[in-house]
Amino acid sequence: LARKYKLRLMCRLVKGAYWDAEIKRAQELGLPHYPVFTHKHHSDVSYLACAKALLAAPDAIYPQFATHNAGTIAAILQMAAASGAAFELQRLHGMGEGVYRELMKTTDAPVRVYAPVGQHKDLLAYLVRRLLENGANSSFVNQLGDDDVPLDELLASPLHLTATSPLPPPEWLYGQAPARRNSTGLDLTVEPMRAPLMAAHARTLVPSVPEASIAAATHAVVASTTSYRQWHRTPVAARAAMLHRAADALQADLPRFCALLVKEAFKTWGDAIAEVREAVDFLRYYADEAVRIMQPMALPGPTGESNELRLTARGPWVCISPWNFPLAIFMGQVAAALATGNTVLAKPAEQTPAIAFEAVKLLHAAGVPVDALQLLHGPGETVGAALVAAPGVAGVVFTGSTQVAKIIHRALAAKDGPIVPLIAETGGINAMLVDSSALPEQVADAVVQSAFRSAGQRCSALRLLCVHEGIADHVIGMIRGAAAELSGGDPALLATDVGPVIDAEAFDNITRATQRLDAAHRRLLASAAPEQPVANYVAPAAYEVDGIDSVKSEIFGPVLQIVRWSGEPSAVIERINALGYGLTLGIQTRIDSRAAALAAQAHVGNIYVNRNIIGAVVGVQPFGGEGLSGTGPKAGGPHYLYRFCAEQTVTINTTAAGGNAALLAASA
Repeated sequence: LARKYKLRLMCRLVKGAYWDAEIKRAQELGLPHYPVFTHKHHSDVSYLACAKALLAAPDAIYPQFATHNAGTIAAILQMAAASGAAFELQRLHGMGEGVYRELMKTTDAPVRVYAPVGQHKDLLAYLVRRLLENGANSSFVNQLGDDDVPLDELLASPLHLTATSPLPPPEWLYGQAPARRNSTGLDLTVEPMRAPLMAAHARTLVPSVPEASIAAATHAVVASTTSYRQWHRTPVAARAAMLHRAADALQADLPRFCALLVKEAFKTWGDAIAEVREAVDFLRYYADEAVRIMQPMALPGPTGESNELRLTARGPWVCISPWNFPLAIFMGQVAAALATGNTVLAKPAEQTPAIAFEAVKLLHAAGVPVDALQLLHGPGETVGAALVAAPGVAGVVFTGSTQVAKIIHRALAAKDGPIVPLIAETGGINAMLVDSSALPEQVADAVVQSAFRSAGQRCSALRLLCVHEGIADHVIGMIRGAAAELSGGDPALLATDVGPVIDAEAFDNITRATQRLDAAHRRLLASAAPEQPVANYVAPAAYEVDGIDSVKSEIFGPVLQIVRWSGEPSAVIERINALGYGLTLGIQTRIDSRAAALAAQAHVGNIYVNRNIIGAVVGVQPFGGEGLSGTGPKAGGPHYLYRFCAEQTVTINTTAAGGNAALLAASA
């Protein structure tokens, strides 16, 4: 470019900036490898190679080498002297002063001191980041001031190999084998990675799934009860092996399942990939957890007897899953029940039966008996109600609205026979509290992701933003700007950030809610339509409302309500608690003690500090709420499988055969 237009471009070469963010991103996305070096000296070598390339193009590039590393500076001086190219060195104001003071005594190389310009609130985060980077144990600046670091080590050449990485590959984030493998994702910005997705989308058809009748549901319960007698006797290790085979098969078939999610559930590609990975994680996690918890536990007691606690299966479970996570939640419910030895009657959402149908086929192919896992597609009012009411059902696990959860709860309570457990995960008026110390850029990013990603159709999505009045105008302005950059429309397009809502009924419900808000409050976001019309598309919307008390119910879509607050943040948490929901909460503050105190005060299942409030990871952020948001235990957590089990204590009098041989031997 420079040569084409006969220009000489100034190019600053830096080292290690945002290295930790790249590492975290690779782990979160489950990438095959890291996009950055995992050893500092490898970065040093790469820096020198880039410096050599810049110095070799003096007609087009004026290189500016920003570094505080004396070894790097010395190498650049030698390379520059050999090439004769003009260049300059750079340092950040307030850092590297000692190194450059000595340098200026022996060379006339030009040195530029640069500094960020702006207000304290804008610059503090940047300066703290630079201090953290220079204060890292591997930093030259930090080691230079450490008397315990020998000079030879400080000035050691970076040109040496290291056999192993100090970081585990993203696949083994949770430990080396036999630890659970992290599901594998991909980077949509890399063409070879996304090509299989595009190919799968072109060839994948959404299968038609016939509806079950009430009679079929009744027959399925009988078959499930019969199958249970054999399935629960299958060793837990064998059941776990089937789930692991299913996980591997699903991982291998990720492109096709992503295509199904895009076509049937209107997921964007990023959301589709994340959902397939979550389903893989559920299969592996619950398989391993079942093996861990379903081993007999010996308990202490008096001599002459043995005491053992065992977990056993309960029987047929009804698994009722939602359309907003038609693969991940469906697979999580089913895997938990199967892993613990229960049989399953799976009732998927009416809007997304094909995804569930393909998931069941995959589990059957992995070895799960057909009668141990049966799919019953149909309306909740008929098929779902018949399954819940059927005699012989040992448990119900449900994800959906609070209203439907209460209907199921009442139906189970009205049944004759054993008391049937219910696991319910419902929605919430999820809030985010932002105090005056929060970083506006970080807040805006977290709010836009939490409120509008997946078209707001997540149980965890942000519904209520409580922002301190001192920064409210600035934060709202940044949210408006960030939201304006979102691309809405066809979810099959890679550029789409916000797709349509699930169906016309959801569209109508959200539209009625926004019409009520339009009549009473000022809309903060322009309602822009996508370039190409898409059925049931709802543009992201935000409103400034009078107070927390005015938010009466959840709007399950891309609609955010904003409240300004002043006074004590603890009073804001009290008002949020008073809403009765308790699923997710965001806290944005740079005061650690405040974050800890507010988290302790909140009656909420999942609390996120200084980040978005969506995307809970299996085994990392167990997910579930309290109050109107669900019963617990948390899905994807170490306590979840216990709810699918009954407990049995076995006590044996070991002296009944005529004496206590163990005691006699111990006293000899």
